[in-house]
Amino acid sequence: MHILMVAPQPFFRPRGTPFSVLHRIRALSRLGHTVDLVTYPFGETPEIPGLTIFRSARPLWVRDVAIGPSFAKILLDIPLFALTYRMAGDGDYDLVHTHEEAGILGVRIARSRGIPHLYDMHSSLPQQFSNFGKFNWPPIVAAFRRSEMYTLDGADGVITICPELNDHVIASGYKGPLALIENTLDFDEPAFNEEQARELRQGLGLEGQKVVLYTGTLESYQGLELLVAAAQRVVHRVPDVKFVLVGGTEEQIAGLRSLAQQHQVDSSMLFIPAVPPTEVFGYHRIADVLVTTRSKGTNTPLKVYQYLRAGKPVVATDIRSHTQVLNRDCAELVQPAPDAIAEGVVRVLSDTAHGSRLAAQAARLAKEDYSEEAYMMRLDGLLQQLPTGSKRRQAA
Repeated sequence: MHILMVAPQPFFRPRGTPFSVLHRIRALSRLGHTVDLVTYPFGETPEIPGLTIFRSARPLWVRDVAIGPSFAKILLDIPLFALTYRMAGDGDYDLVHTHEEAGILGVRIARSRGIPHLYDMHSSLPQQFSNFGKFNWPPIVAAFRRSEMYTLDGADGVITICPELNDHVIASGYKGPLALIENTLDFDEPAFNEEQARELRQGLGLEGQKVVLYTGTLESYQGLELLVAAAQRVVHRVPDVKFVLVGGTEEQIAGLRSLAQQHQVDSSMLFIPAVPPTEVFGYHRIADVLVTTRSKGTNTPLKVYQYLRAGKPVVATDIRSHTQVLNRDCAELVQPAPDAIAEGVVRVLSDTAHGSRLAAQAARLAKEDYSEEAYMMRLDGLLQQLPTGSKRRQAA
C-alpha cells in the first residue's frame, strides 16, 4: 500500500505526537507499506525503509514551532495543506493517513480524490485549548469542535491512542472502523549493563544517592511545579535523595531551576536537557523511582508505557491520563498535590518490598497488554477493514 501521510508537527523531534507518528511509520514499514510523509520544515530525518519525507515551505516570519496551539502552527499549516493536496492529485496513493488538525484536509482529499482516509486521533483538538491554556475562548473551541465532528464524519477509519479518546469517538456517533492503538511501540532498547549504569551514576554525581527520575517534556501540564514542591518535603525525610529531570529546553529548565531555588531544593535537583530517545533507557536503569506528576488531561503520556517496561516502581498522579493504564497494583497513585506526591515517593523509597511488587506487576502488565505484537496486530487489522481506493471513489 502506498500511503500519503500528513503530520502537522516538526518531524522528527523527541516529544509526544512526533514519537507516535514515528512509530506508526515504523510499524507501517514493517507491514510492507511505503509512506510519503508531508510535514513541517523543521526536525530530523529518520531513516526508515519505505519512508520519503516532503517538507512544506517555511513562512519567512516563522522560525520554529512550540508544542500546542499557536499562530505559528496556523501559518505553517497553509503551505503544508497546499503541498499535500497537490501531491494527492499528482500521486497514485491507496490511502491518506492524517494526524491531528490535518484530518480536516484528509476529508477534503477523500471526497475530491476518492482516496480512503484514515484519521489518527492523538487528542481531542478542542480539549487542547484547555490543556495548554491558549485560545481557550468559547467561539474558537466551538469552531474546533465542529471541525472535529467534520473530520470524524469524513473518516473511513479512525485510530485512537487511549481509552478516553476511544470513548469520545464512539460517543460522537462515529460508526466506521475504529482501533485503539496505544503508544506502546518503542525503540529497541540498547544493551546497558550494570557497569555502564555505574558509570552513568558516577558521571552525574549520583553515587550513593536514591534517584527519583522524571523523563519527558517540561510543559506546564506535566505538573512539574508540583514535583518541585514535593521534593522539598521528600528531602527532609530522605536526605540522600536526588531528583533527576530529563527533557525540555534550557529556557524551560531555567524556569524550573528558579522554582527549585525558591523551595530551597536546587542542590537536590539535577536538570538534563532532552537526550536522544535511545539514551532515555539508560536513565531508567539508574532510577530508584520513576515519577509522572501530570496535573490534568486525559491522554495517556507515552512515558507511562516506557515506565511500565523499565522494571522500576512508578509514582503517578491519580488522574485519567494515568489511570487508563495504571492501577494501584502496578503504581503508587497519588493526588496531584505536593504533600500527596511526597508521601508516595517516600513510601516507595522506604518500603523496598512494596516498590519491588509494584515494579514486577508493571512489567507483567507491559508484557501481557502492551506488547509490540498487540500493536502490530491492531494496526494491520484496521488497515484490512478500510475500503480500497476504487470502493472509496464509487462511494464518493
